[in-house]
Amino acid sequence: MADHVSTPESLERIAAKIDTSVPHSARFWNYLLGGEDHFPPDREVGDYIMANMPGLVEVARCSRRFLVRAVHYLAAEEGIRQFLDIGTGLPTSEHVHEVAQRAAPECRIVYVDNDPLVLAHARALLVDTPEGRTDCIDADLRNPDAIVEAAAATLDLTRPVALVLTGIIGHIADFDEAKALVRRLLAALPSGSFLVHCDGTNTSPQMVEAEERYINSGAVPYYVRSPEQIRQVFDGLELVEPGVVPVTRWRPEAGEPGESGGPADVDACGGVGRKA
Repeated sequence: MADHVSTPESLERIAAKIDTSVPHSARFWNYLLGGEDHFPPDREVGDYIMANMPGLVEVARCSRRFLVRAVHYLAAEEGIRQFLDIGTGLPTSEHVHEVAQRAAPECRIVYVDNDPLVLAHARALLVDTPEGRTDCIDADLRNPDAIVEAAAATLDLTRPVALVLTGIIGHIADFDEAKALVRRLLAALPSGSFLVHCDGTNTSPQMVEAEERYINSGAVPYYVRSPEQIRQVFDGLELVEPGVVPVTRWRPEAGEPGESGGPADVDACGGVGRKA
């Protein structure tokens, strides 16, 4: 990513665009995951959640572990060498490029976000392997054509790509619109491509309350869905076993929640589907 490393001047310009007066999903999630890139409004909501709704902290952690397992599966077992991660969020340990390139160093990863802080960190910190490439582009999920056009500079869109959408389409209030955006992105990818998707679910009063509190904080709204709605995002795709399930149940590793039938599920569902 040498061609995308930010200079101090560009970082200053980016910082001027950041609204630190309200929570932001990337910073809030970063706080729940133990990161360092957040501001007082993010911590205020996060502290309330941790004190009163600890299950949401597990949603954050278990959703991240689901992403790690799904990316490793695709790179190590399905031979996928290209990943398009939209709404990537702030860099943490075990990010998509780290997992994919550990399994196959030649993997190419394109991160997509439109948050200035996310872009600043991504362009400064993400690095390539000698064999592969990692890139970051400034774009919005609501403009899939621009995403595809920009991603084509790094990815070969005639070869299979894993489209990663974790914790992002909940920002689209209209569910039909959200599904249509996913369909448009998948339409630009060839046969043999995959969708990795998970989102929070409205499966407990605590999760619904957390959604309401977050929206009322002035942040960009995030809407939890029903498990059935998350399944509908995969319509037309061949689901990888075990299908669309609570994220703790998707191929858990030894010692992880959900492995061998315990501990309990969290309020998030996800899955992996293949485009025929």
